[in-house]
Amino acid sequence: MSTVAELVPVMATRRALRVLGAAPATWYRRRAPRVPRAAPPRPAPPLALSSLERQRILATLNSPRFADCTPYTAWARLLDEGTYLASVRTFYRVLAAEGLVQERRKQLVHPAHTKPALAATAPNQVWSWDITRLRSTMKWQHFYLYVLLDIFSRYVVGWLVASSENAGLASALIEETCDKHSIGRDTLTLHSDRGSPMRAKTTAELLVDLGVAARFSRPRVSNDNPFSEAQFKTLKYRPEFPVRFDGIEHARVHLRRFFAWYNDEHRHSGIGFMTPAAVHFGRSGALDEQRRRVLQAAYAAHPQRFKGHLPTPPALAEVVGINLPQPEPTEIPNDLTTTPALLTNFHNQVSQSH
Repeated sequence: MSTVAELVPVMATRRALRVLGAAPATWYRRRAPRVPRAAPPRPAPPLALSSLERQRILATLNSPRFADCTPYTAWARLLDEGTYLASVRTFYRVLAAEGLVQERRKQLVHPAHTKPALAATAPNQVWSWDITRLRSTMKWQHFYLYVLLDIFSRYVVGWLVASSENAGLASALIEETCDKHSIGRDTLTLHSDRGSPMRAKTTAELLVDLGVAARFSRPRVSNDNPFSEAQFKTLKYRPEFPVRFDGIEHARVHLRRFFAWYNDEHRHSGIGFMTPAAVHFGRSGALDEQRRRVLQAAYAAHPQRFKGHLPTPPALAEVVGINLPQPEPTEIPNDLTTTPALLTNFHNQVSQSH
């Protein structure tokens, strides 16, 4: 278009446009672009509802009487009572203008699930249980392994493998295991996730009869049941664990061998590398003393190999729990050069915390 502007002084505009093959309409439109004008305000229709009438419709439809009714149902009920506010379509238009074409009742808000906090200082105070699936050689077939685990000793107190998952089998296993370990009333807490067998009515009634407290994980929070999850991982990561089982008897034979190894031979890192059976049946103290004597003898024979530090065996935790409160970190003073006494006191606090 700049070429057209140069030719306009020496020849007619339309002739210049024709020579260059340009459209006259394009030339004039670009020279004087149209400025959009604001549309004039639309006058209110003569039959439009007044603001007072609209407020009356909203108040009526949002009232407790009609909060759970559709606009058509509310319109019909009002007609039966001899009241006409507007047409059904007008009801919808008024609600849409206020963003209320939806559920107008107060919706149910699910309560916030509290974080489970459990602590055990001895065996048979807190058990954790869960169910995992085992694959079969047959397509679409699974077996279900129920495991009850003492969180303090990591001892598997009871287990069951079945071809189905239901609350009846879980209740029978819990009742048999409590009787086997002579669990008294109001002495045991049973923790689990929120699976259907765990939340079933038969399971809840059994726990009430046995005097066992039930605790549950939060929904979709696997960390709330860490001991059962870790035990299942140990099971399935063993080299001899089959990818698939030929049948339920094959699964039972394998699991008998595994749980015998897990309870009586497996050195668990969470309990000072002792076996779960040793901790569960009170043999951990004697084992700890034996380990200390062996380490003291080794230190006496070759102290230079230990750089002058007497070795000690791994400690056994005094309290084991789920979501235990974490100790607050020790604050370091900003100025450590104030007095020697302050510096000595700070180091003592740090050494005691560790």
